Amino acid sequence: MAARGRPRSFDREAVLQKAMRTFWEQGYEATSMTELTAAMGISPPSLYAAFGSKEGLFREAVELYGRTEAVTDLALREGATAREAVDGMLRGNAVVYTDPAKPTGCMVVLAATNCTAENEGVRELLAEGRRATRRSVRERLERGITEGDLPPGTDTHALAGFCTTVLYGMSVQARDGASRRELLDVVDSSMSAWDGLTTTTP
Repeated sequence: MAARGRPRSFDREAVLQKAMRTFWEQGYEATSMTELTAAMGISPPSLYAAFGSKEGLFREAVELYGRTEAVTDLALREGATAREAVDGMLRGNAVVYTDPAKPTGCMVVLAATNCTAENEGVRELLAEGRRATRRSVRERLERGITEGDLPPGTDTHALAGFCTTVLYGMSVQARDGASRRELLDVVDSSMSAWDGLTTTTP
């Protein structure tokens, strides 16, 4: 007779969603294991058995956030031109950052900006996520040059930096209480500067 495995006592995806929200709201270091297990509705031994450690749980929560909450990659893919892609990225995130049903701002921007030395790996995980977004924006801008909707001399490095600085700044403003309309006004102002930033000097 085959031995039966121990049945899972919780829905992994469901408890991971709860952990993600807790980290998103409070940040990595400010969130205690007691708060996590209370939010997830599981015991500490179950948490360690399933995720290995607080950092292991956080890494999976960040991956879940990227799969379920992030809109940047979709906007960059769907925009017919580089300008439309960036506009869609900023507007889409302004909406997500101010969704009343969820924590404000972006988890990847806010959850571990400052960490003690022992948690440097967590800070670097999110820093790399932000760098990856900047690379994705730059790649979309370079595609715009190739497709002819941006001039050949466009400084895609600087322009990608501008776009992501606006993006991350809106996340902080949302956490500070900025409304959706205020963030969309920021997007309008940013896109009004597009022509100046994408015009090369003869």
